[in-house]
Amino acid sequence: MSLQALKPTEIEAALCQLPQWCYQDQAIQRNYQFDDFKQAFGFISKVAELAEQQAHHPDWSNSYNKVQIRLTTHQIGAVSQRDITLAKAIEALYQNN
Repeated sequence: MSLQALKPTEIEAALCQLPQWCYQDQAIQRNYQFDDFKQAFGFISKVAELAEQQAHHPDWSNSYNKVQIRLTTHQIGAVSQRDITLAKAIEALYQNN
């Protein structure tokens, strides 16, 4: 998968398919909210498995029932196709949760 930085127009187009995600500070990010800590932590665990499979790891935070996920390709300091691919996989996981 390419490690080239996506152009702003490419990021915008990709985010049309990821409506809850936003582009900010050279990363794409999304906030999730769950019923309780157990659900939030379970989601984090599943995302961790996805990230390992793709060898691409998110920055995230968790506070009780809230999870914030931030994706950027650290090697290039920008958003790449790897971030979009992982975001789509995370969304699919969330929708099927």
